[in-house]
Amino acid sequence: MSDEKNLDRSIASSKISPESSTGPRRAKTPAERVMPPVVYRLPGMESVAVHTNLKYSDVDNPYLLMDVYAPPNFSNDEGRPVVVCIHGGAGPHYRPKDWGVFQSWGRLLAAAGFIGVTFTHRLSYPKPMLSEAAADLNAAIDYVRANADSWNADRDRLCLIAWSGGGPLLAPALREKPSFVRCIATFYAFLDCSQSPSHTEHESSETLSAFSPITRLDSDTSSMIPMFVARAGQDEIPTMNDSIDRFVAAAIAANAPLTFMNHPSGEHGFDNQNDDERSREIVRCAIAFMHTHLQLRSTSDHSR
Repeated sequence: MSDEKNLDRSIASSKISPESSTGPRRAKTPAERVMPPVVYRLPGMESVAVHTNLKYSDVDNPYLLMDVYAPPNFSNDEGRPVVVCIHGGAGPHYRPKDWGVFQSWGRLLAAAGFIGVTFTHRLSYPKPMLSEAAADLNAAIDYVRANADSWNADRDRLCLIAWSGGGPLLAPALREKPSFVRCIATFYAFLDCSQSPSHTEHESSETLSAFSPITRLDSDTSSMIPMFVARAGQDEIPTMNDSIDRFVAAAIAANAPLTFMNHPSGEHGFDNQNDDERSREIVRCAIAFMHTHLQLRSTSDHSR
């Protein structure tokens, strides 16, 4: 199977999930899935400062690079909170940080007043390589915190946001609850690996448990990290919505600090695939959630 077909499979299955009521869609190319920008915009996205291709890891892999997006205008002594973007499973040689969707998210976050961080890690498909990807995430966080002064960033105010197969990489933070991770957000992301075919085929039961956010909910609500969870109602990925639905139910049962939004007609990747008001509303609310929990005063809404 060619690399392009592997990438296509890693982004979305061509099988429509049972909840779809609109019938089969035309199969999209990998570029059509990952290169369009996020459908929500803010003024200043084109003028942010971008620090590209930073080597954040000692691993011998030329693709493990990071981009940092900084707001265009703010005081040098004004430390800005950081939002770290975690892509889904693709394979580092596809350079996910260079996809249009993540380049535009980086710019959007910077225009919203944050330091936006995108980086390529080793999460792959069909073999997830969860442990390797988690090590990359830890290295990226360490690099950002160690170099925070270079970008006028606040090393003690971070948000982690994951898409799709990147969801399991949030489990360690939910378990360890580092003080500098102030909030977590997910977009159509796996929140339980235990029923996902690609995960169960390649990872041990111990690894599946360790990397399933649903197993990291506990009864101590005072120490839980606030979470924003966005769901695509017409998600094509097998067991994706099942994992989200079970997580949301468990989070409510645990009385967790959860903000949940559903896009009834949204497909996997709705933030750059469904150019509609519901997609923009969800992205706008995710940014407001980050503003609140990272203690950054919200910017005026000049979206278009």
